[in-house]
Amino acid sequence: MFRSISLPIAFLIAFTTFINFSFSFKENKVSNKLSILTAYNDSAASSKTFVPEKSNKTSTADAYSLMNLDKKGLSKKVFDLAIKGYNNLLQKRLIHNKNILTVIDFSKPSSQKRLYVIDLKRNKVMFQSLVAHGRNSGLEYATSFSNQNDSHKSSLGFYITLNTYSGECGYALKLKGCEKGFNDHAYERAIVMHGSEYITEQFLHSNGFLGRSWGCPALPEKISKKIIDVIKNGSCLFLYHPTQKYLLTSPILHG
Repeated sequence: MFRSISLPIAFLIAFTTFINFSFSFKENKVSNKLSILTAYNDSAASSKTFVPEKSNKTSTADAYSLMNLDKKGLSKKVFDLAIKGYNNLLQKRLIHNKNILTVIDFSKPSSQKRLYVIDLKRNKVMFQSLVAHGRNSGLEYATSFSNQNDSHKSSLGFYITLNTYSGECGYALKLKGCEKGFNDHAYERAIVMHGSEYITEQFLHSNGFLGRSWGCPALPEKISKKIIDVIKNGSCLFLYHPTQKYLLTSPILHG
């Protein structure tokens, strides 16, 4: 036979049982919330992809091969120099048309298409064209360069393209030389990019060399406007030649 329990004791037992059950329930509830939160955070962390900060600099790692520049006649060395100068000008905030880079390789004869207009964003060569050098820079090859007025020679180095205008040579593009001692007098010398009737395959075949300018990088008339409209208003233009004085002391390549 069970003994009867007094009312106060029964009440105490019931109250103690309720407190233990309530605490246990709350503890489990908090524990479950923490488990769910931890699982959510772990899942979110595992699904998040780290995206590095986008750099303004252009890498040459894949671009050169993607554009088949070797087969198009532009050496990796010249392309790397062009990108190096482009990046330095970009850091100086001088380039506004950031997607376009134009390279003229004056180590090649005028009979070859030595001008390259490159879309860096799409890794695409937009134009490859004949281009003239200055008449006093050489005949078939450009070998002598100057920054002086009335020299009628080409000027090496990096330029920034400016605005267009219509003048004696038709539709033309103003250029700003960025390298002191090499091309910083280009604007006052009226060194511009324009089309010319003597930059043709016919002239080349008839004479054995391309027509020459007074120092301007002149283009074939039939495509000059198309090229100018792509590269105008703040893109980078690089006129290259393996002249040691330039390569060793260029303010942009060594800036």
